[in-house]
Amino acid sequence: MIKTSPRRTQDTLYRRQINAGDYWLYRLEAGQTLRITDSEGNQAVDTLFFNADDTAERYSMTDTVRGQNNLFLTTGSVLRSGEDRPMLKIVADTCGRHDTVGGACATESNTVRYSLEKRHMHACRDSWMLALAEHPEFGLTKRDLGHNINFFMNVPVTAEGGLTFADGISAPGKYVELEAAMNVLVLISNCPQLNNPCNGYNPTPIEVAVWS
Repeated sequence: MIKTSPRRTQDTLYRRQINAGDYWLYRLEAGQTLRITDSEGNQAVDTLFFNADDTAERYSMTDTVRGQNNLFLTTGSVLRSGEDRPMLKIVADTCGRHDTVGGACATESNTVRYSLEKRHMHACRDSWMLALAEHPEFGLTKRDLGHNINFFMNVPVTAEGGLTFADGISAPGKYVELEAAMNVLVLISNCPQLNNPCNGYNPTPIEVAVWS
């Protein structure tokens, strides 16, 4: 559901551009609001969430889908943990739909989906690993990388129950806002994928902003 936000960028507590193919790890306190903006359109933002006070509790695609009885995320969607607790809620969305079933790209999936020659190409799992290596203070390792959300990504479900990767439905300046229901760690890979239409074959920057 399309819903605009009343929040003004000049009132932000924190604001940063994340370049194409780059990554970001940040602690969001309960009650704070995070906005992710698709700066140039047709970008995919692969995102993981963890309970900042107990990282064994993390975002769960299955609990979220079951809780809202919908595969796609938009305004009003509650993102739930593996303990079936609310982690964040989408409170504004000008894109209208976000994917939580397509997963994240990896060197292995590049090989299987595209060709052996694509294995070396950078992928979201690599970006997450770089972020974790740069921030050991959070105590996260590759074993903590699980279900993710692909903000702005278009992954239609076929009549047979399969997934397809299609051109994005976002546009320059579209955004999604999430209000934290607990202290959360936000781990983003601004997807570098060049082999499917999720980024229009041309990864571009995004912006993140936080309000207290």
